[in-house]
Amino acid sequence: MCSASRVATPFVALFVISITAGTPTYAQQAAPPSIRELTSAPFPTAMVSSPNGTSVAWVQNAEGARSIWTAQAPQYTPRRVAHFATDDGQELSELAFTADARTLWFTRGSGTNRAGEHPNPTSNPQGAEQALWRIDLTSGAEATRVTDGSRATPAPVGDAMIFIRRGQVMRVVTTNNGAPHADTPLFKMRGSASDVIWSPDGSKLAFVSGRGTHAFVGVYDIDAGSLRWMGPSTDSDASPVWSPDGTKVAFLRRPYQTRRMIFLPIREAQPWSIQVADVSTGMVQELFRASEGSGSAYWPVVSETQLLWTVDNRIVFPWERDGFVHLYSMPAAGGTWTQLDVGPHEVEYVRLAPDRRTVVYNSNAGDRDRRHLWRVAANGAGTPVALTTGDGIEWLPTPLADGAVAHLRSDARIPAHAAILLNGQSRPLTPETMPDNYPSGKLVVPTAVSITATDGVESYAQLFTPPATFTGKRPAIIFLHGGSRRQMLLGWNYGSYYHYAYALNQALALRGWVVLQLNYRSGIGYGRDFREALNYGASGASEYRDLEAAARWLHARADVDSSRVALWGGSYGGYLTAHGLTRNPELFAAGVDIHGVHDWNVGIKTFLTDYNSLEDEFAAQLAFMSSPMSSVERWEDPVLLIHGDDDRNVRFIETLTLIERLRAQRVPVEQLVLPDEVHGFLRHASWMAAYERSLDFLERRVVQRAR
Repeated sequence: MCSASRVATPFVALFVISITAGTPTYAQQAAPPSIRELTSAPFPTAMVSSPNGTSVAWVQNAEGARSIWTAQAPQYTPRRVAHFATDDGQELSELAFTADARTLWFTRGSGTNRAGEHPNPTSNPQGAEQALWRIDLTSGAEATRVTDGSRATPAPVGDAMIFIRRGQVMRVVTTNNGAPHADTPLFKMRGSASDVIWSPDGSKLAFVSGRGTHAFVGVYDIDAGSLRWMGPSTDSDASPVWSPDGTKVAFLRRPYQTRRMIFLPIREAQPWSIQVADVSTGMVQELFRASEGSGSAYWPVVSETQLLWTVDNRIVFPWERDGFVHLYSMPAAGGTWTQLDVGPHEVEYVRLAPDRRTVVYNSNAGDRDRRHLWRVAANGAGTPVALTTGDGIEWLPTPLADGAVAHLRSDARIPAHAAILLNGQSRPLTPETMPDNYPSGKLVVPTAVSITATDGVESYAQLFTPPATFTGKRPAIIFLHGGSRRQMLLGWNYGSYYHYAYALNQALALRGWVVLQLNYRSGIGYGRDFREALNYGASGASEYRDLEAAARWLHARADVDSSRVALWGGSYGGYLTAHGLTRNPELFAAGVDIHGVHDWNVGIKTFLTDYNSLEDEFAAQLAFMSSPMSSVERWEDPVLLIHGDDDRNVRFIETLTLIERLRAQRVPVEQLVLPDEVHGFLRHASWMAAYERSLDFLERRVVQRAR
């Protein structure tokens, strides 16, 4: 079904591993699982429920072959409803059921870069696109392409459907039999539309109009053909949500703030607020304003909308008031807020249950390096109830009308998969899609450790030790995640990028490496002060202290060969890998730097296109001194640099300029360039090319390194 034509796979070199006498290598052990075997399980994403809460749908990516699955109450028997068999890198996302749950819309393909180009990682001469597709769930027919665009949003009643194309709100026009026929602009406006949401009766749309420096919330009346702005101001408004009766819209308001720099700590800001607008007049009243100090800078949860308006007219919202992201609730008419969950933990994925009276979320409460599911009454009655516990990791809770909670789950040995929690029991939804020979029983179970840097800051990590068949002092490697707003966990990660990274860390451990996944300061999961670490990033690179402490911690271990300690990481992790090889070359033997940032002044301009380093020369100089390029002359050890040349997060020039300097210094530098790939590689073949090359590089440059 919906199978695209197969395209050529880029050449991947295969290397013969030699054995150095007296040096135990993984070639001398029983063959460990290959990186291809470790990544052969499908990875699920994009789980959503139908508006009536009776069905659930999600995407699975099996070695680049993407498919869409559904399951329906009460049996929740899974059914594959769309399949694209070719590893062409065209993502499936933004699933949306119609009101009657008989049709499912989705987006195929990704957005454009600044040159207006859609990702085309196979270099397909026909090009690539981002388009809306539709599945008739009642007929069993194949999915069909409808039109170019994204973010299909069916009406809550009837068959109307709107979507976004180049920042404008469009509508699908249907024939008499309900089949999509054409599309046309619903209305025209300046700015770029996002966060589009229907009123409960389907007569109006609320949306955000981004204007670059500021953003408005607007309401479009479909019958009247009129557009009204809700209390427009100089600030940035976002995340509108309708009242149950459709007469009001609540939204977030964040004060305007000049941004000349990024990648530096923001612990406080002009406080954000919640505004409630009368749709008939556009007049707004402030319902809530964050207090100054902790929590004044807004930090979001992962949710369809940041504000949840309950059936009994309460608004649930996240707030970092005590230094951790928690949920709060207050009457929409005004009054006192109530904190729904308490403790030194972070709430992350949040959804309102179909009854619109309870909230289901995940957090790391009581289990710092995992995630579990919880349920709490939106009015604050009672305390949160744990829905899952133990050694699993659960995310993307999707509550259904019968009380079931669909979700995604993993643990240390079993990769991410879709599951259903019903009557207190959780079971996989598609166990048949797990390869029969998947090597779960061979995987290493990591343990949690903490490491204290010289400035007293405690960082956190997961340690993988190789199987007992490996004896003597072992090579060791530190993995550094990207972001830096990320957290590696005690098991398979919930992000596809780090799902692959966890697989490579397992592959290394099973080949005799001691592996340390480092959660350095400025990452998530451990509270605001850890995330907004003083002097991190472009304001001083204080997170490097955690890397240095981790390296010295490994050097001191009896099972580690201190002459064979390496680094690897991508993006921000590539930045820290490069830092290690420049600041402390005596601690490391080699590194794998995947699309790393090497000069903050280049990296900042990637996201702030009007950034001018001459406006604040002191800050620009500090940013450069916080970058690996400031001390690149100290670089001595071999490095493998990997980069896709359509990277939209870290510009390709970052790798080019580094290679130029390293070549001039006669540093052993190897490279793997992936034409037309983006930052988070879209093709399974690209991940395999990068990781097989990395394993070979580390074997040659570290394991077989002459003593």
